[in-house]
Amino acid sequence: MAVAVVMSAAASRGASTEVSSTPSSDAADTGVDTSPPGDQDGESSGAEVLVHVLGAVKRPGLVSLGAGARVVDAVAAAGGLTEDAEQSGINLARLVADGEQLRVPRIGEVLPEPPAGAGTAPGTANGGDPVIDLNSASQEQLQTLHGIGPALAARILDWRQANGRFSKVSDLMNVTGIGQKLFDGLKDRVRV
Repeated sequence: MAVAVVMSAAASRGASTEVSSTPSSDAADTGVDTSPPGDQDGESSGAEVLVHVLGAVKRPGLVSLGAGARVVDAVAAAGGLTEDAEQSGINLARLVADGEQLRVPRIGEVLPEPPAGAGTAPGTANGGDPVIDLNSASQEQLQTLHGIGPALAARILDWRQANGRFSKVSDLMNVTGIGQKLFDGLKDRVRV
């Protein structure tokens, strides 16, 4: 029995492993991230954008994303969409801006237009007038645009119903009754 204890102790001493305090080249193979914070996937801490995501997402709040991130990235960072999210109310492919507030609407919810401000802040036109989202605007909101009356607003809604979302502002010219001259007066007052 004494011989077994001595053999076991000797075997344990021979099986010791040296632990290094510096990351080894094998770190990538083990799935351990040894890069400094803010340097994952080649991003530097200076290439970060902060976006406030709220509405129909699972974890609303402030999210930090890499430069060049899109709305889909911000939504994913906020836990994804909830079951009652109105996906057609947001453009998932749009680039996000640092300091932006991104609100995901719920089914049936019409988001209020951003408040008018000075200059050309996001959500405002050159004169500080609110910019109308062609994909979520009601007939009444469309009628606030210069040159758009009830009949033309209804045609814009009909086009949206028949063709889906406007993918670019110039799609507005596909609506019967909107020519180049009217479009030129509207293009800075609308967005997609």
